Amino acid sequence: MATMVDVARSAGVSVATVSHVLNNTRTVRPATRQAVLDAMDELGYTPNSLARSLVTARTRSIGLAVSAISNPYFTEILQGVEAGALEQGYSLLIADPHDDPEHERKVVQLLHERRVDGMIVAPSVRPGELIGYLGRHDVPTVFLDRLVDESAAPGFTFDQVCAENAEPVRHLVTHLAELGHKRIGLVGGLPGLSTTSERISGYRHGLAYAGLPFDERLVVCGSSEAEGAERATGDLLSLPAPPTALVTANNAMTIGALRALRERGLSVPGDVALCCFDDFSWADLFSPRLTAISQPSKEIGAQAVQLLLERLASPDRPARTLRLPSAFVHRTSCGCPEKGPDS
Repeated sequence: MATMVDVARSAGVSVATVSHVLNNTRTVRPATRQAVLDAMDELGYTPNSLARSLVTARTRSIGLAVSAISNPYFTEILQGVEAGALEQGYSLLIADPHDDPEHERKVVQLLHERRVDGMIVAPSVRPGELIGYLGRHDVPTVFLDRLVDESAAPGFTFDQVCAENAEPVRHLVTHLAELGHKRIGLVGGLPGLSTTSERISGYRHGLAYAGLPFDERLVVCGSSEAEGAERATGDLLSLPAPPTALVTANNAMTIGALRALRERGLSVPGDVALCCFDDFSWADLFSPRLTAISQPSKEIGAQAVQLLLERLASPDRPARTLRLPSAFVHRTSCGCPEKGPDS
């Protein structure tokens, strides 16, 4: 088995230079770096990650705790995190907290005990135990998708990244209002999540912008999952004056709302117009095609990795929160006609 000495001899450099190339501990001239990499490839040299972590006190691994990994939105975030981590030479350890605060703290502790260099977490509705653990152990952390109030974690500096939530929902509501809808329902997510409160805020702003009154009966809790949204949509449709249009606040709840509409024999958009927050790969295959807000999920994941690496490099720098823009994807479930290629 080739050693660092063999690589150094083949590349015509010192063992220290090989070490600097492997660990990025010092700037090495591009030509010299390439000579070392070529020698490693030619000799089949494989770095000893365990030995390197003992020397650097780093494992070059990142812990990712994201609930509902089966959700296409979080799957795309995972892809973004993985791509960003691999690009920087980091491996990924993944756990699913299942949106359960107690389980969340346990899985994060298990990841930390695996000596990950830092953590990327989509927090639950009650992240107190999680924040307490991360703060006590001073774990470099990035929260993604769901924001945490910094006042809930005094003395603990962390970074955050998410998509814009309020303005895109306002756009959906005003679009439906422009189409003539006056009773627009919202199937919202889990209470306590920043995404839920921000999307409800956007809904209310959209109504106000369109000059429509707010009716609390038209806002129901779909609990961020399909089954809850199916029940909640049923409640909306059972009102004496049901909504003529719906906004669903994530892709799983869109599925639940569509089930509820189908069970009642209602068509989209003929009987009820529908717009959804979260685009997904098969949204274009529904009939009608789903008008949606597309979040930059892969970019959220990649930016979370970048923020974490910046935190590892500069532990004392100020906290940062990044908000990335979402896109309005105009299709036909809102009641608009299909656009031709030249439209």
